Amino acid sequence: MNTIRQLILLFAALFITACGDDPVPKPKAYLRLDYPVPNYERSREQLPFSFDINSISQIEEEVKYNAEDGSIGVNIDYPNLKGTVYLTYKPVRDNLIELLRDAQNLTQKHTIKAAEIEGSLFENDDNRVYGMFYEVGGNAASQSQFYATDSLKHFLSGSLYFYTKPNYDSIYPAAVYLKNDIKHIMESLQWQE
Repeated sequence: MNTIRQLILLFAALFITACGDDPVPKPKAYLRLDYPVPNYERSREQLPFSFDINSISQIEEEVKYNAEDGSIGVNIDYPNLKGTVYLTYKPVRDNLIELLRDAQNLTQKHTIKAAEIEGSLFENDDNRVYGMFYEVGGNAASQSQFYATDSLKHFLSGSLYFYTKPNYDSIYPAAVYLKNDIKHIMESLQWQE
């Protein structure tokens, strides 16, 4: 009986000492997303406008032409970032106010989910490009939008969408990277005559 008691005490002592490590909290870690430094090249599509495009993106092969109103739809796909910039070109035909209103209304539709919408004017007198860039904060469907025009013949609008349900914290790094690409599109935009 004494031997059994000694064996039980020995196993209890081993069990207690085996679990004796104090828990150590894990250090804080942050998601690290490294995006390549943008390398821009001129777009080669036969469109009424041209712009610089990031080499990690690609213009989708199917460019949508609408013969009825002269509009053109072009999508710039970022497969690694799971996002697309949708561009819509429309010729100006005494409808500039309507085109401006539609572009601004599209941005305002995101106020339901957006934490904030910040707009900034854009002007490039050398290339006759004037417009607005909108940064949409929060869980809105589109994080960046813009429109640009020469006020006489050309009007271009664009919106960024990701292939996922909007969660601003998760998509923020990619949204910032693509925001800079969209601004570069506006800065390099040239109208074809």
